[in-house]
Amino acid sequence: MTSLSESSAKKADPYRVMVVDDSAVIRGLLTRSLDADPEITVVASAANGKIALSALKRHDVEIVVLDIEMPVMDGLTALPLLLEAQPGLPVLMASTLTQKNADVSLEALRLGAADYVPKPSTGSQLTSADNFHRELRGKVKALCQTRRRRAGRGLVSSPSRGSARVGRPLPNPGKVEGKGSPGDIKLRPPPRFSPEAIAIGSSTGGPQALFHVLSGLGPKVRQPIFITQHMPATFTTLLAQHITRASQVPCVEGQDGYHVTPGQAYVAPGEYHMTIEGTARAPVIRLNQDPPENFCRPSVDPMLRSLVGIYGKRLLMIMLTGMGSDGLPGSRAVVAAGGAVIAQDEATSVVWGMPGAVAQAGVCSAVLPVTEIAPYVQRLMARSAA
Repeated sequence: MTSLSESSAKKADPYRVMVVDDSAVIRGLLTRSLDADPEITVVASAANGKIALSALKRHDVEIVVLDIEMPVMDGLTALPLLLEAQPGLPVLMASTLTQKNADVSLEALRLGAADYVPKPSTGSQLTSADNFHRELRGKVKALCQTRRRRAGRGLVSSPSRGSARVGRPLPNPGKVEGKGSPGDIKLRPPPRFSPEAIAIGSSTGGPQALFHVLSGLGPKVRQPIFITQHMPATFTTLLAQHITRASQVPCVEGQDGYHVTPGQAYVAPGEYHMTIEGTARAPVIRLNQDPPENFCRPSVDPMLRSLVGIYGKRLLMIMLTGMGSDGLPGSRAVVAAGGAVIAQDEATSVVWGMPGAVAQAGVCSAVLPVTEIAPYVQRLMARSAA
């Protein structure tokens, strides 16, 4: 049988993973799944958090796939200790889709986990779950790529530490600033309106970013907020509750036929696209299970297309951290209608895929650290309507 070290030697500079799960069967399945990708190798495995901490000292690990429920030391207990032992280490939580595990996973994200992946409940389901394996490998590679790129550029990873800004300050447009972000980003002029609605798209790392932004906006926000975060159904229900507690912005999972209320946030439910019908004075939420877009359901693009038809130039789009480029076509539609787009910067994004796509497409009015997005939006909201 090929050892972990022998497997590593067969690959040129692979992404190095440690798998932590109390089930030997699941560890084996996860290891085989990851090692099947030519860009990934599993260099260590552990049956609980205590063993994982010890293994982290002996192996060169770039990312940890961490189970939640384990004996001796569970995932939530191990998480802060792993991050303390190796600052900047991406930790990908792996849990079955129960309400309890979803709640714990969201708490883990708040405590510093980079992302989560919902795993099937049994080994037999895990063996045949192609979507799970694709998502697992994709997230491992995206998080490792971000870490290597950030290390190469010397980017700051903590939102609280001097992050880069690319943007024009309000109310007086000024020169573009940008230290640590791509210099070829071209920004549009700042919007000259107070938005009537706010749309937010996010994926990998999104919950933490949502908590930052919505906490900054606070309970005084008067615009409806529409959120598409790539998550399964059990998670989106709890995400809305966590947003309400963390930000004091009332937030619910969108339901078909809901009449939109000013100052309320709506999260697209897992497995459903969330769109808006009606008029700006009487918008109504509609849900559908049309085919995934950009491999996602919910997807940001259907939400944006529908919002553009209602709010036009009074729509503000915020693109937060996430893999892929979901929301890019919709953001272009927002700008074409006279609305505005702002994006989270690379230094504070867990993965600069979705925000990077809109930033590099030249549709943004600002590219900002996550902690500066809410103040920017507040200044916009304080402006009189054009």
